[in-house]
Amino acid sequence: MSDSRVQGAASGRGSGGRRRAWSELLAGRVRRQERSPGRGQELQESAVLLLRSHLDWSHLLLEVEGPPHKKLCLGSWIDHDVPEACTHLSSSLIGSALRDHASLLGVPVAVLSSQMVASSIVRICEAEAEHAHRALLDSVQRKKLSSLIEIAQYLLAHSMFSRLSFCQELWKVQNSLLLEALWHLHVQNIVSLQELLESHADLQATVAWLFRNLRLLCEQIEASCQHTDIARAMLSDFVQMFVSNGFQKNSDLRRNVQPGQMPQVAVAVLERMLILALEALGAGLQEESPTHKAVSCWFSVFSIHTFCRTISTDSLKKFFSHTLTQILTYKPVLRVSDAVQMQREWSFARTHPLLTSVYRRLFVIVSPEELISHLQEVLETHEVNWQHVLSCVSTLVICLPEAQQLVNDWVARLLARAFESCDLDSMVTAFLVVRQAALEGPSVFLSYADWFQASFGSAKGYHGCSKKALVFLFKFLSDLVPFEAPRYMQVHILHPPLVPSKYRSLLTDYITLAKTRLADLKVSIENLGLYEDLSSARDVTESQPHSQAPQDVEKALLVFEHTGKIPVAVLEASIFRRPYYLSHFLPALLTPRVLPRVPDTRVAFIESLKRADKIPPSLYSTYRQACSAAEREKPEDAAPGMKVEPGHVEEPLELLTIALGELRAAMTDPVQYDVLSAQIAVISERVGSVLGLSEDRGSFEASKIQLSVLAPELEQQEQKVVDLLLTSFCQNLMAASSFAPPDRQGPWASRFVMTMCERTLLPAVLTRLCQLLHRQGPSLSASHVLGLAALAVHLGESRSALPEVHMGPPAPARGLSIPEFFNSLLTCGTAESSLLCLKFCTAAISYSLCKFSSQSRDVLYSCLSPGLIKKFQFMVFRLFSEARDPLSQEDTAGHPSKPWCLPSADWQQVALYLWKQRTFQELLKEEQFHLTYRNWLQLELEIQPEVDSLSDTERRDFHQWAIHEHFLPKPAAAGGCDGDLETACTVLVDVLMDFCQSSRSYDHSESSDLVLGGCTGNRDIFSRLQEMAVDLEQGPVAPYGHSSSRGHFLFGVFRRRLRALASGWDVATHLRRQRELLMCKRILLSLPPSVLVGSPQGEQPATPDCDEFFHLVNSELRNFCSHGGALTHDITVHFFRGLLNACSRSRDPSLTANLTLTTCQTECPIILTSALLWWPRLEPELHCRWKKCLQGPLPRELQRLREAQQFARSFLSPNTASPAPDPVWVSAAALHFAIQQVGKESVERELEKLDCQQEELLVFLFFFSLIGLLSSHLTPHVCQTSSAKAVNSLKALDICGKILGFLEKRKISWLVLFQLRETDASLGHILLRLAPDQYIRLLPFAFYSLLSYFDKDALLREDAFLHVAVDMYLKLICLFVDGDTSAVSIPASGIQELQGQAGAGALLQGDPVGLLTKARLFLLQSIPQCPKKSFSNIAELLATGGDCDPEVITALLSRQQAMSDTDLYQEPHLF
Repeated sequence: MSDSRVQGAASGRGSGGRRRAWSELLAGRVRRQERSPGRGQELQESAVLLLRSHLDWSHLLLEVEGPPHKKLCLGSWIDHDVPEACTHLSSSLIGSALRDHASLLGVPVAVLSSQMVASSIVRICEAEAEHAHRALLDSVQRKKLSSLIEIAQYLLAHSMFSRLSFCQELWKVQNSLLLEALWHLHVQNIVSLQELLESHADLQATVAWLFRNLRLLCEQIEASCQHTDIARAMLSDFVQMFVSNGFQKNSDLRRNVQPGQMPQVAVAVLERMLILALEALGAGLQEESPTHKAVSCWFSVFSIHTFCRTISTDSLKKFFSHTLTQILTYKPVLRVSDAVQMQREWSFARTHPLLTSVYRRLFVIVSPEELISHLQEVLETHEVNWQHVLSCVSTLVICLPEAQQLVNDWVARLLARAFESCDLDSMVTAFLVVRQAALEGPSVFLSYADWFQASFGSAKGYHGCSKKALVFLFKFLSDLVPFEAPRYMQVHILHPPLVPSKYRSLLTDYITLAKTRLADLKVSIENLGLYEDLSSARDVTESQPHSQAPQDVEKALLVFEHTGKIPVAVLEASIFRRPYYLSHFLPALLTPRVLPRVPDTRVAFIESLKRADKIPPSLYSTYRQACSAAEREKPEDAAPGMKVEPGHVEEPLELLTIALGELRAAMTDPVQYDVLSAQIAVISERVGSVLGLSEDRGSFEASKIQLSVLAPELEQQEQKVVDLLLTSFCQNLMAASSFAPPDRQGPWASRFVMTMCERTLLPAVLTRLCQLLHRQGPSLSASHVLGLAALAVHLGESRSALPEVHMGPPAPARGLSIPEFFNSLLTCGTAESSLLCLKFCTAAISYSLCKFSSQSRDVLYSCLSPGLIKKFQFMVFRLFSEARDPLSQEDTAGHPSKPWCLPSADWQQVALYLWKQRTFQELLKEEQFHLTYRNWLQLELEIQPEVDSLSDTERRDFHQWAIHEHFLPKPAAAGGCDGDLETACTVLVDVLMDFCQSSRSYDHSESSDLVLGGCTGNRDIFSRLQEMAVDLEQGPVAPYGHSSSRGHFLFGVFRRRLRALASGWDVATHLRRQRELLMCKRILLSLPPSVLVGSPQGEQPATPDCDEFFHLVNSELRNFCSHGGALTHDITVHFFRGLLNACSRSRDPSLTANLTLTTCQTECPIILTSALLWWPRLEPELHCRWKKCLQGPLPRELQRLREAQQFARSFLSPNTASPAPDPVWVSAAALHFAIQQVGKESVERELEKLDCQQEELLVFLFFFSLIGLLSSHLTPHVCQTSSAKAVNSLKALDICGKILGFLEKRKISWLVLFQLRETDASLGHILLRLAPDQYIRLLPFAFYSLLSYFDKDALLREDAFLHVAVDMYLKLICLFVDGDTSAVSIPASGIQELQGQAGAGALLQGDPVGLLTKARLFLLQSIPQCPKKSFSNIAELLATGGDCDPEVITALLSRQQAMSDTDLYQEPHLF
């Protein structure tokens, strides 16, 4: 403008003359100025006037930007070397201009300045075209605003700025303002947000403007990543201001604001933002949508970090409580009936994560007790949104560990109030809250079935106080029926409230109503699965019987596999629940398939059901036909017994993987319980979705888990899920431990483990652990071992809530707790398994000591099995020789968590470090953790020397240290032997026998190494027993303080163990006792023979101590380790070796031998008969040993045995038989054994010589022949066929018949042999000790087997005949009823092969049924012919015999009565 005027003036003056140069013009100006000194002041005023008349005030403030430093040319600016100086000079110039302009306009400079600054802010905000949809400035706008704020600060500092006028100007153009601009004014102290908001007169407009801009801010925060820090700081400042003003009692009200207006604005804005979020959640949000981002952003302000200690705790609590109330009461349109129907859709995992996140944030500052109280207050005073209330309850029990008890108490108070005043609202609340909490599973709350039964299933229930209470309860339950899920009605029906009998009609009416409703829903009580859990919250309509039946089948097969019997649940269902059994269970069981060549468990189970008539014939026939068709259509590569599994959807598995990954990401802060608990709840839901059992989360009360250690199998999908969970747990544990030690990680691990403890998942987890630890243990990495050890600890922490585990062999048959289960999986038999055991025990103990260091010892004891700690001690002693020395005071130091943090590569270093810990050593002082001598032996016996980590020499050295240096001198109270070597031997024998009897000692492969009767283990331990036994013999005669009369310790062990076994003749009891005795015998044979025959005492006569051995033989070995009246060869030879050893130590060897063998004749006669049986093999050794050691001839009693043997040989030779030497029964035994060795033809020929023998020999020989007859039935040779057994039995029967014939011919009474008593001085006392008790019991069988050989007329003349015959018959019936005669029956195939042979008819009498029939007929025919004196003791016999055969008893009584009547009618003899 000035330039144009200058040009115009120049051209004007030069219009009439020449144009002058610029230099001439300047020279002229200089000359004129010099001529007018006052001209300068005039020019300055003209310039100012010119500027004022043409100044654009609207752009002045925006154009003021300090020039770059390098362009400053004024001397006064050169002194300022910072850009702020430039801004200050610019601001001063603008301030001066504003002052002049205000003076010119006649307005206050502060008002003008405020208007100018407000106008400039609007221009900055409107510079962006889309400013109406934004709350943030861009970088250019932010730079301009910064300069403008500096000018405003100058003006404010010089009292040239009015805040009130500025606020009013801004509100005039509020729609053009951006929220960030106002926030900068607040931050730079131009005008505070509170002052700005208070200056607006229209409250609703203020609220609307703030709400719109806050919403835009939330949307931009999530959408933009350039200026996120500024945006979040803005949001935080606004929220802090709202909370401080809206939730504080003494608000700082401004002078121009009505009282209460600012708090109203604050509360209104917060409420509208929350309502916006809740509306968005209700409408359904999509991930990554702008609305979702805005809601997520707003919910993030409900964090304790947002307020950064600027807000008091009371104000924050009021704000959070108000927010919670607003959520719970938002749109209360749902009725109670809607909540009853829909609440299962409102569980934690199904609630929107944004809503659960805001719940968790609101729970942080409010205590659980206050939360429960607030919930109760809201429910009592407001109409509520039941969806939000119940989802809040779910979040509460998930995220707060104390919530279970608090909710329980709250519900109890509600129920008490409800029944006290028939308060329906309290009743509704209680039931809805309990059902909602139960939806989250047993890890956080009781199942609904358990709660209902605990609340109403006893006389102490809330309903038991009066009839009014009962009516109220059933009226309430009846009102629920149209709306509630079938599962709850089934719980009410199957676990009904306890009702007095006089009010039973109330219960029956409800059950009728509920069953009608279930029928309408096409759900039947009868269609419940056999093993279905009523505690679950799953809706039956979604789990039809056809989906439950396969699970029932698998569980039934598992039970059948372990017990061999049809499960009780199946039998009950076949009777009481036939619709489900026939329509669902059997079709699931009888699924057609290709049958395996070797019948499996399913085949055996089906056949058992068929034999029990539990499968309809038509259904079974259809099943077999379908299996045959499947066999014909079987693909070539299909394995028998296999069926194709349907494909599984991978999507649920992928969702589970994602959820586990999110949990892994959250492990950077393992203490944040609510976040981790929420994620674990999601994982639990995903696990159930994958397995198709999302709601089946019942408790384990009164249940058990069946597992198979040898063949643990899982379905493919189950294994995938369990592997994901186990891997995640291990990884999370490692991640959490990298941030904090176990004791500072919070309870996330316990919650995660409880997720794996749900009813349907825990068996799969334990099965997989069996596979990993029992099969793949050596291949597990260090992190896997650490993770699984921690998992075992947390499972042990929950042991009280978990069932017992029943495992197949080699584990114990009894139920195991979870810690004992892990202990049973860890074996020490090989070098690899020992290392795994050491790693696992080290990790588990270290983790426990660190995790529970601040808790009571009881918690630690519950987590760890004593067996685990004992195994750790065992492995440390075994592998580290330095650990065998006592620890010094300096060794026991350090923190128990250090082993957990050490590198896991060097397990030996970690184990030794743990061993030296003071905390661990103090733990070992507890009695339950003592490694006793017995414990050590049990573990050492499992060691397999061929694959041991110790060499033979190292192992022997370890045994010597453990026995003689550690446990032998150790006090008995600490698990030692008190220095008593005999005690050490006693315990060793006891443990050895237990081990060999246990299933763990057996190798189940086909090529098992048989040691000590089938047990495999550390054979060196048995060598230690032999060494200790020798040391014991070389010591004094008896330990100090003990009497020598007590006998050898070994027999005391045997006697105690045998007494502990049950007695009886059933097969199981018999086999257990036989197995125990075989072990006793093998141990005896492995020890020196002097154990059997003790050294003779110093006094005369020098009789060795054999009483203990004789008692063992008479009471046990005679019954289980003998063959037809003789002991086995090994024990017989061992006894005579001991006898010769005792003789060698005696002053008179011959006298010692004679006295011992003479004692045998009365006390243990089977020793002598055994010597006769094995004499051909026994005599050479006896003769050699006696001749070598003692010189001279054999003792007289041994010579008698030789003479008896010679008599038997001569009797069967063609020569004339010599008389039988004394004692006669010994000669009879020798002859019996000799007869058994020759053929049938020779026997018949040589038996004729018996006619010349003495009567006593014949009686004894007949007894031995009876025993031989029974032995031919009971103990046939292993390789004998049925026909060979029949031939031997026929031979034995013929021999008995021949001998009986001689007895009858010579009129020798033989009936006494069937009436033997122990009290008989000679016959009974000896013979009853020669035969096993079973043979004596079977004498009735032998008696009636000889019917065809009886001379009936001769027998009838004997007074004792009828008594013996009836007694044998009654006993035979008892044997038949007890099934004992089956052992002596001959197979039909053997009899058929003998048809036509001589004597086959007599053999047929050996059939128990045929024999019983013939015996009965014989008695009925004989009774009428018996004389009167035969009935003398019949009444007493019948009184003890019972009513076995009424016809025979009637015949006896009739005959007896008839004979008495005959005596009455006879004429008396008077003279």
